[in-house]
Amino acid sequence: MTGSAPHRNHGQANPPGAGRGRPWTVRDAVIDFARRVGMTSIFANPGSTELPMFRDFPADFRYVLGLQEAVVVGMADGYAQATGNAALVNLHSAAGVGNAMGNIFTAFRNRTPLVITAGQQARSILPFDPFLAATQATELPKPYVKWSIEPARAQDVPLAIARAYAIAMQEPRGPVFVSIPADDWEQAAEPVPLRDVAHTMRPEPAMLERIGGLLDACERPAFVVGGAVDRADAAADVVRLAERHHARVYVAPMTGRCSFPENHRLFAGFLPAMRERIVELLGGHDAIFVIGAPAFTYHVEGNGPHVPPGAQLCQLIDDPAVAAWTPQGMAAVGNVRLGVQDLLARAAPKARDLPAPRAVPPRALPPSESGARMSVAFALQTLAQVRDPEGIVVEEAPSARPVLQTYLPITRAGGFFTMDSGGLGYGMPAAVGVALARPGQRVIALIGDGSSMYSIQAIWSAVQMQLPITFVILNNTRYAALQDFAPVFGFAPGETVQGTDLPGLDFVTLAMGMGCPGERVSDAAKLAAVLSNALAMHGPKSGPMLVEAMVA
Repeated sequence: MTGSAPHRNHGQANPPGAGRGRPWTVRDAVIDFARRVGMTSIFANPGSTELPMFRDFPADFRYVLGLQEAVVVGMADGYAQATGNAALVNLHSAAGVGNAMGNIFTAFRNRTPLVITAGQQARSILPFDPFLAATQATELPKPYVKWSIEPARAQDVPLAIARAYAIAMQEPRGPVFVSIPADDWEQAAEPVPLRDVAHTMRPEPAMLERIGGLLDACERPAFVVGGAVDRADAAADVVRLAERHHARVYVAPMTGRCSFPENHRLFAGFLPAMRERIVELLGGHDAIFVIGAPAFTYHVEGNGPHVPPGAQLCQLIDDPAVAAWTPQGMAAVGNVRLGVQDLLARAAPKARDLPAPRAVPPRALPPSESGARMSVAFALQTLAQVRDPEGIVVEEAPSARPVLQTYLPITRAGGFFTMDSGGLGYGMPAAVGVALARPGQRVIALIGDGSSMYSIQAIWSAVQMQLPITFVILNNTRYAALQDFAPVFGFAPGETVQGTDLPGLDFVTLAMGMGCPGERVSDAAKLAAVLSNALAMHGPKSGPMLVEAMVA
């Protein structure tokens, strides 16, 4: 997987009707272009205005059905991130796009390339405000798409799809939107000409020279890495650069990918989304190089400096908008992998001592009292012990994330996915998309009990396609992240936080109702055996399984 190479169109294929002597239609041209750029999996939930798109459905395409539009976009997001290529999405007019907006927002924050199409009522009746029409369809998904269009003519639809694909793939990547009236698909159209569009930009050499000079001259450098490192397939190069400079490496706040191995000698931990804590943790460093991430993402209001006194800040980022609001220092804009490789091409810097290693976390123990719930730390430590460390984890358990970062280390690029947005309902369907993109690998979907209820329909899709996914639900019967966060907003210790208790949910029953076997674990002594069984691959068609861990 790479995030930097241009995507080249392959040989033009004949449309479904070409051999029958009829002219090309809009459908023919769109299918032909999608095939050429590798968008042959269509993630969708059907509606009446979308049905004409799927007549004469080609045998080499795959229709991936989600039972709700947010699930559809989440599956496409996971698939696109895991393949490195844009995914094709089909939604239903205004209502379907509205249902999908939470995960469209997440895809925008994840920088995930998606070509989102939505049906529109027939052009001939649009002046009469018909049933299911999308009023101002192009405005509905804004501002969380890079580009949005309803083509003026039916014959313009294939070119609009081609342009949408190019924009989605250009860095910073992201979702785009095309509204297509239902009667356009049968209209005559020309095939999209062969195209070869570069999707990356090399950072300015003069700015990289200044950044390289700062790194060479400093005494105690720190790197802060973000998701764009993994998206650009640059993790191995970042490891080499950190080793060259003996730099401590931190993970930027709210990062959705693994961009540095968490068992590496130079790994220093995770930065929280709080200004004062970031400054505290980076204290003592005189140069801070932020790679593939904003500098910095905050969650609560803060005060004081953005970096420790005496430290200089520099940044390499694929998004010019992020570089524009970086509060101080200097920023190079362009593809992260190309920028890091240019820095590696410089002469080696002066020798430095290695920084002190990160402290080893204490071992998590099972509960000492009979019948007591296991801790999240024990559950995640157990999962770490029995899982394949080269496997893939898709996570959406916000309250457990700090514990995960301690007890479930991710050691390889491409091995971890979560949402950059903070919006819930992404993780379960994203695991489906990742499993589709990585056949033969068992994917762990680590989900909180509250998070899972936003898109639990994804289990049905996993069952229908017999995908090797182990859904691990951490059930603490509450929205723990909100209860834990309440004191920041003035709640007194022990004060009730309304709407955050979640009693009575039975995830094993819910899973079995969709055809997925499951097991609830309340006894810490049984967890390792249950997880081991759930993670085992039983033949080439090994399907999903759910484990509900009752945690304190």
